[in-house]
Amino acid sequence: NQSVFLAPLPEECFDSVLEAAPERIQDWETLGLKQIAQNKVGVILLAGGQGTRLGSSAPKGCYDIHLPSTKSLFQIQAERIRRLQVLAKEYQQQQQQTQGQQQGPEVVIPWYVMTSGPTREATVQFFEENQHFGLDRANIVFFEQGTLPCLTFDGKIMMESKSQIAVAPDGNGGVYAALRETGVLADMAARKVEYLHAYCVDNCLVRVADPVFIGYCVQKNADCGAKVVRKKSWDEPVGVVCLRNSAFNVVEYSEIDEEVAQRRNARNGQLAFGAGNIANHFYTLDFLNKVASESFEGGLEYHIARKKIKCIDFSTGDVTAPLKVNGMKLEMFVFDVFPFTKRMAVFEVDRLDEFSPLKNAPGSGQDCPETSRRDILQQHVRFIEKAGGQVVVGEADEPLEGAPTLEISPLVTYSGEGLRSTVAGKKIKTPVTIHSLDDLRRAVY
Repeated sequence: NQSVFLAPLPEECFDSVLEAAPERIQDWETLGLKQIAQNKVGVILLAGGQGTRLGSSAPKGCYDIHLPSTKSLFQIQAERIRRLQVLAKEYQQQQQQTQGQQQGPEVVIPWYVMTSGPTREATVQFFEENQHFGLDRANIVFFEQGTLPCLTFDGKIMMESKSQIAVAPDGNGGVYAALRETGVLADMAARKVEYLHAYCVDNCLVRVADPVFIGYCVQKNADCGAKVVRKKSWDEPVGVVCLRNSAFNVVEYSEIDEEVAQRRNARNGQLAFGAGNIANHFYTLDFLNKVASESFEGGLEYHIARKKIKCIDFSTGDVTAPLKVNGMKLEMFVFDVFPFTKRMAVFEVDRLDEFSPLKNAPGSGQDCPETSRRDILQQHVRFIEKAGGQVVVGEADEPLEGAPTLEISPLVTYSGEGLRSTVAGKKIKTPVTIHSLDDLRRAVY
């Protein structure tokens, strides 16, 4: 019986932003800002995917979700890093004033961008065309994930041409070997980075290098951490972070019996297996060095994805694009290292504020460009309201999916901070796009 092997997360390794006292969240954030201000934090972006399902062959990060500003996912994330560097510098200066210390170093959050063969060139070019979105080129490191051969259903290697093996990117779990083989781990060590935040490019709400999450994991003395969101329902088809055979793991929706999936936690009534995985992780550099070592690599399992794979028909010598599934791609998943951690920290965040993935074509109604745009705009309305302001929908505005057209640049606010002194007790009329604090001052009345 499956239930013998699966167990909910131990309480001591789990906390929730939805339940924690504001003071605790503040403490975690301060601890996280402290690490960032000491240049101990780096970011790994998993950006190997193409926007194929979105009807685009460009890297997913180049995608414009039709915000008023027309910013791509890459730009939104870059600007969050820039804002966070400013916040950490302000924290550093406050500490220096209170302790009478010398001026500290420039705050840098290095950005390690993992591409795949098909996206490498286009990604680098997109960053260059956009002047690296205002970040210093020296602090952006591109590296490429590996590939694995494609196989027929009876285990033979497929050929793309008479002299070339058919290969496919090795999944986001290929990040560990890629970090080692491309010299990125050595770069991290040279910069004295101790903690890493890794995330997938397609989440428009991602809090890059989130100081609250980093502070939480550091306080827990974790070597590996995962952000999760509460499952919407017991049968939502997402992987769940839990214990499998006493080890931390992500268990796919299809692997959990109905009866197990419906169990509730006696303490708070939430689903016992309700920690939805969102591919948003924390690591210490020591842990990454361990799981990326060559001796360790054999411990990671391959997952099979059945796909339509272009290959040569040896009877005719022609390359065929099959109409139905004809082979297997092998993938590793980024969470496959969870069973090897001794000290795991699982951090539940609010889906509304932190998770809106871009997976499907425009117009599909779920996890698509329209929902990404809606979720960002609605979040910005909440930022204004939480800061004591009031959003007035103007006659000229045509709210899409119920979201007033109000966009605030990440350079102005990372997660809603710094707005109160400008907007409290004031109104702001849509449609409006705020690129700077000056824009905000002009927009309120």
